[in-house]
Amino acid sequence: MHVFYTHRYYADIGNGHIFPIRKFELVRDRLLGDGTLHASELLEPTPATVEDVLLVHANDYVSRLCNGELTPKELRRLGLPWSESLVRRSFYATGGTIAAARAALVDGYASNLAGGTHHSFADRGEGFCVLNDVAVAIRVLRKEGLIRRAAIVDCDVHQGNGTATIFADDKDTFTFSIHGANNYPLFKARSSLDIELPDGTADDEYLNILNHHLAKVLDAADPEIVFYLAGADPYSNDKLGRLALTIDGLRQRDLRVLRECYERETPIVTVMSGGYGKDINDTIEIHCNTIRMVKEVFESHAAARRLA
Repeated sequence: MHVFYTHRYYADIGNGHIFPIRKFELVRDRLLGDGTLHASELLEPTPATVEDVLLVHANDYVSRLCNGELTPKELRRLGLPWSESLVRRSFYATGGTIAAARAALVDGYASNLAGGTHHSFADRGEGFCVLNDVAVAIRVLRKEGLIRRAAIVDCDVHQGNGTATIFADDKDTFTFSIHGANNYPLFKARSSLDIELPDGTADDEYLNILNHHLAKVLDAADPEIVFYLAGADPYSNDKLGRLALTIDGLRQRDLRVLRECYERETPIVTVMSGGYGKDINDTIEIHCNTIRMVKEVFESHAAARRLA
């Protein structure tokens, strides 16, 4: 399995920030510690190039981001303090998603232990999202002639407004977002398909709704690759969530998305997206379960098929 991670996913955003910047390292440590991953399966990505990023983002925004020239209003909207380490982590996280996408096209599946920064627009960052890694990866794959059609299955609790806007006029990219109706962002963009859930939605209702729509989405999109934003924030004890899924319910969510792609033989990339648990250990476990489910679906099931 190819799982992309680097210590450069860390940035100094100050003590006590609501964004759990250490989660990337902690997820890696737990996956290695419990034997889910072997060290040989962890690969360090190279950073996305400026040329890659400019396939999505406006030159003015990228230039001012790199030079520390974002305005106070832009930084308030972003919700993160500017630093060289923030810029570095953003380019590396984007590079991790690009690398995972290339690997998935070869092996059928791959993961980035970061990414899913779906609130980033072409001309600005928002909601802790500096660069839109998934959008950049799709444009890079197209530029390289590797794909035409892509689908984004966004199960973060917050709508992927930046992604929806970037691909609003792109008929070859299907954007599917299942999220809290009353959560950030206040003003939603329009995805190819948006499913808005009331506060307190729990496991059974969530999974039934996901099941009802997922196959239809993949039928309509007929993608050559799927990007799965496996957010941990629909969890009942998430600080920013407002839904009521359990850790097992989120594991079942992962399993259903992954199985749907496995059965269709559609390559899939998993990225982490959001997670702000009151207990960071819950967030870590939810993100780790995504990788465990990738292993179960794509490695255990494939082995069983070979033996059948």
